[in-house]
Amino acid sequence: MSWLSNLPPVATVDCADAVVPSDALQSEEPLLLRGLVANWPALACERSVESAARYLGRFAVGSPLTVYVGDASIDGRFFYDEQCTGFNFRAGKATLAQVLERLAQPGRDDSLATIYVGSTPVDQWLPGFRAQNDLRWPVADALASFWLGNETRISAHYDFPNNIACVVAGKRRFTLLPPQQIGNLYVGPVDKTPSGQPISLVDFHNPDFKRHPRFRQAQAHARTALLQSGDALFIPSMWWHHVESLARFNLLINYWWCSSPAYLGTPSHALAHAMLALRDLPRHQKEAWRALYNHYVFDADEDVYKHIPEQGRGTLATLDEGAAKQLRADLRNKLNQ
Repeated sequence: MSWLSNLPPVATVDCADAVVPSDALQSEEPLLLRGLVANWPALACERSVESAARYLGRFAVGSPLTVYVGDASIDGRFFYDEQCTGFNFRAGKATLAQVLERLAQPGRDDSLATIYVGSTPVDQWLPGFRAQNDLRWPVADALASFWLGNETRISAHYDFPNNIACVVAGKRRFTLLPPQQIGNLYVGPVDKTPSGQPISLVDFHNPDFKRHPRFRQAQAHARTALLQSGDALFIPSMWWHHVESLARFNLLINYWWCSSPAYLGTPSHALAHAMLALRDLPRHQKEAWRALYNHYVFDADEDVYKHIPEQGRGTLATLDEGAAKQLRADLRNKLNQ
């Protein structure tokens, strides 16, 4: 585990009063936003689980939420079973008050050694929380979620949206790697995942270099961020991040948002269709399609369409919402044929 604590740190920006620096939102690298939410009243949760229960109880609606639990054998690491067909944890339902009561008990049953609540919408389960605790920034449509539990390890994964993760209670260590390291991370299944996104199968605490030799190359590109309560981390879209909750009680609020309009859809859907339609073609055909993708997608600029009269450019030009909806409808019809 020593390599995790000896990595170069991400760049740090000193912040205050929940004001997100405007240039931070344009960064292509992760940034530690030191003290960003240090003045949130919710930091009262840092004192104890009981303090968290009192503060969050002001807002909690009492509806059951999804809770993941694992026994002592998983050592806090939420992961697959041996065959990658199932998982080493189980899911259940409980109210927030019940979860906090369990977390407050010092001598828990070994079958409930690890408790984790992830990606739960704040506005739905804690209405009113953001009236007292929110960021000051120009993003109006970000999705705010809360994450809480005890000592946990979440395998390296990526998210399409940009992310600002704010530590309210406890301490978290993020290990971050750029998107280009995917080939060195030994990523698991894409259609059966612990929480929606594919994850690295490498145990970051104890890498098996015989099984995952290219991970040494990934280590050379990794960096770290250690967050105390009041700190936040900006994670750009598609960056891999391995997350450790290091205290007996941890609470995090995160904000997700996309820089592209929602009507353009989710790129992962295009990836899934590419696996269906392109992956198993003969190599010479895949190379031809690579050239087409580079021309029309990855290297696309106005040279793709400027020689065509404006009225005839169709989907080659920039798509507005109406054109995007029409294209999606056309795709659905073609996929159903």
